[in-house]
Amino acid sequence: MDVIKPIKFAHIVLRARKYKEQIAFYQLLLGARVVHSDNAATFLTYDDEHHRIAITNLPGLLPRFKAMAGVDHYAFTYEDIEGLLSTYQRMKESGHRPVWCIHHGPTISIYYRDADANVVETQVDVFASPEEADDYIKSQDFKTNPIGVDFDPDEMFNDLKAGASREA
Repeated sequence: MDVIKPIKFAHIVLRARKYKEQIAFYQLLLGARVVHSDNAATFLTYDDEHHRIAITNLPGLLPRFKAMAGVDHYAFTYEDIEGLLSTYQRMKESGHRPVWCIHHGPTISIYYRDADANVVETQVDVFASPEEADDYIKSQDFKTNPIGVDFDPDEMFNDLKAGASREA
């Protein structure tokens, strides 16, 4: 029997203790617009999907802590390094510092914590095709260091502004 696969990942729903802060964070991070909002839930999108993130208002929730089972993080891919670093600059100027900046090999990634301590990855693909990324993941370099190398996003941003290669 053939397995019928979904055509895309549609959305994520976040249960929020800090409802208004969560809405503001994702609007800033993703340039998202509000599709619907009331006291119970807000739907946000940044593209042609009717919503990519739903945030539900549940102020009585317990705080999130690291030793919980569940989703570690979710990621959003930018078209190019300029988009990733522009987002970094916008977040930094608004007081949101990343929790981790790493060149994973297949991606260059900047991670943030939202208002309820969920971890969100912003990334740009390094390779031009999925096949190239797959080849890298099968390589000795990846086997030797599957996590990657930390980087300074300010340094990368300044290098890019100074005319460094736009290749990731």
